[in-house]
Amino acid sequence: MAFTISMRQTFLSLLVILILVVQSEGGGIAIYWGQNGNEGTLAETCASGNYHIVNLAFLSTFGGGRTPMINLAGHCDPYSNACVGLSADIKACQAKGIKVILSIGGGVVSYSLDSSGDARQVATYLWNNFLGGHSSTRPLGDAVLDGIDFDIEGGSSEHWDELARYLSRYSNRGKKVFLTAAPQCPFPDQWVGGALKTGLFDYVWVQFYNNPPCQYTSGELSNLENSWKQWTSSIHSTKTFIGLPAAPDAAGSGFIPVNNLTSQVLPAIKGSTKYGGVMLWSKYYDDETGYSASIKSYV
Repeated sequence: MAFTISMRQTFLSLLVILILVVQSEGGGIAIYWGQNGNEGTLAETCASGNYHIVNLAFLSTFGGGRTPMINLAGHCDPYSNACVGLSADIKACQAKGIKVILSIGGGVVSYSLDSSGDARQVATYLWNNFLGGHSSTRPLGDAVLDGIDFDIEGGSSEHWDELARYLSRYSNRGKKVFLTAAPQCPFPDQWVGGALKTGLFDYVWVQFYNNPPCQYTSGELSNLENSWKQWTSSIHSTKTFIGLPAAPDAAGSGFIPVNNLTSQVLPAIKGSTKYGGVMLWSKYYDDETGYSASIKSYV
């Protein structure tokens, strides 16, 4: 039977939809940028074409009565308001469809949430100074970031769930506020385990490094695979990423050589409907090894 014009149009429409569905199910790469002045600019990071999400690391001081302060290492001096120059870079990244997210916390613990009121105040500060609100002292200028990443590595485990709830409510004001988190692979995470129970997080990149009981080691996949299954079955997030060091010296342990990742690890976890891709620490180390460029066609 010959195709009519109408049938051809219907067939082409279905084909386009199928292609979009297949593409939407592919994984992406998230990268942390900001903790080494020698890792290139934010604009260069996004122009590489390797990343789908960039986490700005870190807002490292906040809560408990502290004056919030961003720390982007050698990139800019927040004390002289020099980081507002990043606004153009952020917008350039977003114009390419790359989400730019502010990561709060980090390994140097100068942060805490001391009460429900403290959580509300921090949420208000984040909204007004980095998201869709308004402030005369926005550290990164007028660019509106896409969300907030919880990289909580110490202090107290309390009130992070409340911070997540307060932040999620701002999504009702127009642009969605994405919530992401970087828990350690031992389940549940000591610091943000309670927050993750809220089910409000869009992306969770589990750190499968510096934790031998649940990371990949020398061809041994079972520890990582079992941990991955626990995370993806227990946490209600939109997508889960496998978090890895981008170079052997980027972490104390847990680096996975490219061939092992692409031939063993990714095939074992990509079958999950929760699979979102790979998170890498960090842009500086990725520059050293070219890790993201080597794996992006497999992710």
